Amino acid sequence: MKQPVFTGVCTALVTPFLNGKINYPLMEQLLRRQIDAGIGAVVLSGTTGEAPTLSDEEKITMFYKAKEYAGDSLTIIAGTGTNSTSHAVELSKQAQQVGADALLVVTPYYNKGNPDGLYRHYAAVANAVSIPIIVYNVPSRTGVDMPPALYAKISKLPNIAGVKEASNDVNKITKIRCMCPKDFYIWTGNDDLIVPVMSMGGVGVISVLSNIFPEETAAMADAALDGDFDTAAHLQCQLSPFITQLFAEVNPIPVKYAMKYAGFDCGDCRLPLGQISPEIMQKIDRLFK
Repeated sequence: MKQPVFTGVCTALVTPFLNGKINYPLMEQLLRRQIDAGIGAVVLSGTTGEAPTLSDEEKITMFYKAKEYAGDSLTIIAGTGTNSTSHAVELSKQAQQVGADALLVVTPYYNKGNPDGLYRHYAAVANAVSIPIIVYNVPSRTGVDMPPALYAKISKLPNIAGVKEASNDVNKITKIRCMCPKDFYIWTGNDDLIVPVMSMGGVGVISVLSNIFPEETAAMADAALDGDFDTAAHLQCQLSPFITQLFAEVNPIPVKYAMKYAGFDCGDCRLPLGQISPEIMQKIDRLFK
């Protein structure tokens, strides 16, 4: 039986920039903060990490430096998905070579593979590496929504660990749970759905919120894992106003602004993501004050 890559919280880490380049000393500080907060895993070069704007060299260097720094203290999950199967395969192989513990592979976007193409895409990546792979389904960004029946087929590949489901269809979680084996694990990609998804068998979250509130997000997920849904629901409600503002504009624009309140100036987002709007900035300011 396959084991989950992680349970509880995995932080989709922001990529800190300074003068247009990755700020590796600050990245190490961010990793240390996650470790100290009891977070067990991070995703690098995901949506929150501005993966589309990172070069392959930057990604591989970041994976290497993160694993070198964190060692066994964090599970390093490398975002290696692209909309070219050969490119995703090559990135995934390189990520494994530099020490990544697992991969996050988004559904191919823009050219939007059909079910046959999507299956063969994931099979190609899975056959090229030996580390676990988390499928990443985020239809609002990719234009592709993988059906549960396709998950059931993909789950038979030996190193497919499960899915980061970032759709807003809570009913889909039930369908995945019913159609897929128990060792096809479900992680939500939506901070506003942590408790609902975990109440239906999800084992955790790949979170934006935990960049700012790692301890509180971990407490919420841990309570849900323990079956204490009263505590988990209370924390979900308590953190809801922050979650709303973190997604009031395109992620990661708001979270990078909010990181300054946590004491980390991670720089601006790379274009084409622009500056945060004054309205959202003021709302975040009011929440923290």
